[in-house]
Amino acid sequence: MFTLVALGANLPSDLTSTRRSSAETLQAAIDDLVGFGFDLQSQSKFYRTPCFPAGAGPDYVNAAAAFYINDNLSADDILSILHHVEARHGRIRSGRWASRTLDIDLLAVDDIVAPDPKTHQFWRDLPLAEQLVRTPEQLILPHPRLADRAFVLVPLAEIAPDWRHPILGKTAVELRDALPKTDLDTVKPLQ
Repeated sequence: MFTLVALGANLPSDLTSTRRSSAETLQAAIDDLVGFGFDLQSQSKFYRTPCFPAGAGPDYVNAAAAFYINDNLSADDILSILHHVEARHGRIRSGRWASRTLDIDLLAVDDIVAPDPKTHQFWRDLPLAEQLVRTPEQLILPHPRLADRAFVLVPLAEIAPDWRHPILGKTAVELRDALPKTDLDTVKPLQ
């Protein structure tokens, strides 16, 4: 299964006795996923992006990666592995959009729409004020707000420019290019 993930971190992690920068944590997480049998197809550069919501913490380092994953894993199985890797790198789920050592979002698995188009639209259209306090109880695919986020679409368009959103019908590049220039300008390559 062709699987796309977005990675982000804005706090250093302490794995064993080694303190890692956010960029080092993202690379270690990608390496961990390969260790779980995920076949890495491509990974983006690392990008520095402002924390969301503004002022909530230090800037993030973001990236995206594409994997081929064994067909005997479900999307929920994949999500469980992503959560395991997050925990391994010190992720604590303390609150919505809180600073974190590692965040791995499952963006898409093949052209799966889960659980169904109507539920997907509900979560995609959820107003920001409600996003702060509500989270879905089940996996929503593709990620319901990936089309709104420059910090996801810039690295995603780098590695999977022709990936087409199964509901919106637009490619990663088309989704990226539809964002305001001011949003895109906040996503800067690291180094």
